[in-house]
Amino acid sequence: MAKLEVLKKQFGFDTFKSIQEEAIDKILAKEDLLVILPTGSGKSLIYQLPTLMMDGVTVVISPLIALMQDQVANLKVLGIKSGMINSQNTSEENYAIFNLALQKKIKFLYIAPERMANESFQLILKKLDINYFVIDEAHCVSEWGHEFRDDYRKLAYLKDIFPNTPISAFTATATDEVKNDILHTLKIPQTSLLKSKIQRDNLFIEAQKRVGNAKKQITNFLKKHPNECGIVYCFSRKECESLSEYLNSEGFNTLAYHAGLPTSKREDIFNKFKDESVKIIVATIAFGMGIDKSNIRFVLHTSMPKTLENYTQEIGRAGRDGLDSYTLLLYSKADEIGKRRFIDELEESAYKQNSYNKLSKMYRFASSEVCRHQLIATYFNDEIKKCESLCDNCTKKDRNYQDITVEAQKFLSTIARCESRFGQSYIIDVLRGSKAKRILDFGHDKLSVYGIGSDKSKEFWSGVCDRLLDLEAIAIGGEYRVLKLLPKSKEILKSNLKVEIDVDSLKVEKLKTKAIQKEPLSVDEEIFNQLREIRRELAKSEGVPPYIIFSDKSLKEIASYLPSNKAEFMAINGVGEMKLEKYGKVFIEACKKIKLSLQTSS
Repeated sequence: MAKLEVLKKQFGFDTFKSIQEEAIDKILAKEDLLVILPTGSGKSLIYQLPTLMMDGVTVVISPLIALMQDQVANLKVLGIKSGMINSQNTSEENYAIFNLALQKKIKFLYIAPERMANESFQLILKKLDINYFVIDEAHCVSEWGHEFRDDYRKLAYLKDIFPNTPISAFTATATDEVKNDILHTLKIPQTSLLKSKIQRDNLFIEAQKRVGNAKKQITNFLKKHPNECGIVYCFSRKECESLSEYLNSEGFNTLAYHAGLPTSKREDIFNKFKDESVKIIVATIAFGMGIDKSNIRFVLHTSMPKTLENYTQEIGRAGRDGLDSYTLLLYSKADEIGKRRFIDELEESAYKQNSYNKLSKMYRFASSEVCRHQLIATYFNDEIKKCESLCDNCTKKDRNYQDITVEAQKFLSTIARCESRFGQSYIIDVLRGSKAKRILDFGHDKLSVYGIGSDKSKEFWSGVCDRLLDLEAIAIGGEYRVLKLLPKSKEILKSNLKVEIDVDSLKVEKLKTKAIQKEPLSVDEEIFNQLREIRRELAKSEGVPPYIIFSDKSLKEIASYLPSNKAEFMAINGVGEMKLEKYGKVFIEACKKIKLSLQTSS
């Protein structure tokens, strides 16, 4: 059977997405492969489809049991036999699953990386006809990655143990450093890398300075997403619990999730979120990469993550079904200062300096006036055009710009007079005429620039510094995070380059959630809710999350087109032969009734 036939018959799609077909061809040719593809772009399909065209079983190494469970449940709905060997199973259950693989009665075997380090388990695996290995969440391999795991690092020996078995590794995010580390560790050739553009065209990104406890900002945002599933990320366990309690008192449907809860409690909360009996999870980052729920409509951060990798992974959990989704990052300078203290406690190393650098870039992202999608792409060494309509910086129309060229010149001059040997706080103290002992000891109270900025607040000068960093007129470097002048600073000092700043960036912005500028389907909410209830009942009877029956994207197409026969139902995105057979009748009958009701009422 040809690739496109399998794509439509099994998965319900008519065409491949970006780089999917090229990656599938490499797998079918038994080549090693590293795929870097944004969340929601169809990584799972890349390794699931070729397996159906090959003999043998595919062994998928996955970091979390919850992630495995979702994948196995999804394959079951598609009529594809699979199993997982993990610590939650009994020995008998694991033995039975392995026997199915041995008898070639399953196509996918999911295992945790910890088992690959076990020599006895390696010997057992050698009895199987393995067509290739899949390493999911491959960024965990790299010691430079944001979710490094030692058991993943040990996969470096996979090629030694199984020299003739190809490896396909997948991740949504990887800097050049992480990418090269993955390739080197897994012994995958540089020529076997496939990387797609990192931009998510259905994700609106917004950041704003946090006001006090931010409760008003949070509730205003959530009110714009009624009856929708989302995640609110908090910094601490205490904040999770208190914010969840507050939001419930305000009429929202939330539960708190953090690592301090018993395992059984965490599993219960996770399952309630999957089956949509609870809509919003207020969580620490313990609620992590095991989330494979496709219809998360928003992700809100109450404080700044420590790296752009973390942030990109976390917001990537929204909109996996391709429908419009929203993110809001609330931040303050205190976030950066607090996280820097944790780094300060580390031993001197390249890792420590790298952590400082990543934290600095995260804060630059939060406070920047540049297209946020471009900033993320640049961080991962990618180039894209301005999003125009997918972030707050691009959609903000009435910017109130202020010329701060003179203030910028003062700031740059102070860096120069201090010989580029000090950080932001020190430079601002000199500008404002501080009597701090260290300034007097260095004799910097005698400089011509001393006190020339005393009429402005620390917050104002911090904003000027952010803007100059944004314009790449200055940079932060070294162990002590000193400010250094870059070539563009000379143009500013000579008045050849004007510096402007959005006045609102020096104040607290009003919360705005923009609509993504694209042509949506015409979907009646009442019809959608009727179909969602049918989906919920089917999911309950099968013991799977509703989004595995049909994604919100497929369900909205059904609500829009109201297919009344099998041919029309098969035309829906995400409907293959198996889903037609299992769910076609009930949905087609429901659509006929809805059509009849609409005709009668008109």
